[in-house]
Amino acid sequence: MSTLSPEQEQMTAVQIRESRQRIFEQLNKVIIGQQEVIEQLLVSLFAGGHCLITGAPGLAKTLLVRSISQIFHLKFQRIQFTPDLMPADITGTEILDETPEGRRMHFVKGPIFANVILADEINRTPPKTQAALLEAMQEHQVTAGGRRYPLEEPFFVLATQNPIEMEGTYPLPEAQLDRFMFNVHIDYLPEDDEVAVVQQTTSRAPSPIEPLFSGEDVIRFHHLVRTVPIAESLVRYSVRLADATRPQRAGTPDFVNQFVSWGAGLRAAQNLVLGAKARAILNHRNHVTVDDIRALIEPTFRHRVILSYRAEAEGLTVPALISRIVEHVRVPD
Repeated sequence: MSTLSPEQEQMTAVQIRESRQRIFEQLNKVIIGQQEVIEQLLVSLFAGGHCLITGAPGLAKTLLVRSISQIFHLKFQRIQFTPDLMPADITGTEILDETPEGRRMHFVKGPIFANVILADEINRTPPKTQAALLEAMQEHQVTAGGRRYPLEEPFFVLATQNPIEMEGTYPLPEAQLDRFMFNVHIDYLPEDDEVAVVQQTTSRAPSPIEPLFSGEDVIRFHHLVRTVPIAESLVRYSVRLADATRPQRAGTPDFVNQFVSWGAGLRAAQNLVLGAKARAILNHRNHVTVDDIRALIEPTFRHRVILSYRAEAEGLTVPALISRIVEHVRVPD
């Protein structure tokens, strides 16, 4: 489906708005708290983007991704990234088959051929294997033996990485990081929420997740999101926010020139606008506001801004730098 009729757009918008609470009710069967994290993941899913999920072990990253795939009734595959994982272990490989017509090469699809891919601890595998995801993430296809194999739509990569264990890990190259729409950060829960988690997980098993949508619904959501109107001033605001992260540019703040080695590219502004459109629909609005933009600046820029050695020496963090940039760039009237 390339476009939606006006009637389909209206029906799809109503479907999203009426189902937001139902989505959270289903997720609350197994996930307590993390409302902001859930919203960011839903925004990326409705917008058709990939997500990098960063958090310490034991914060239910895998459970959250699996539960979302169940709600949207999507085929789910979990790939555990390890130092000995090979590209063919992800994409698939060609094998020699005996057929009545003789020996022939046959392509056996790998786990990448699913709707939702959980790339668990993606930074634990060498760059060659990490790069096997690039074509799939960008082109939604796999090339093997000179032939291209399209992936089933919708297609999402939700990758996790552990920020506290750096030994034996391989930092993701900037080109691959830029393919992720958001870098979603999962932190520890407040005490009351942790108590609720312990009580829930040590008693009876939770009720099963009920599917609310289908893959076809998700594809309609993608088309609808792109039709959401946004003022030209807000698009310009998004571009200026991204440009303000780039050192040695005209008008770049001095603190960025001092503390940033590499800033966000054009894809950051594109993802920020697209995410803001999806967030507007989720919040029962038919147009984008400044609040939609500002709510998604940090997850959009977090993995695209590379700090300098000076910033690291002075203890400056990327979120703190992004906050200063938000204060520096004028909000449109």
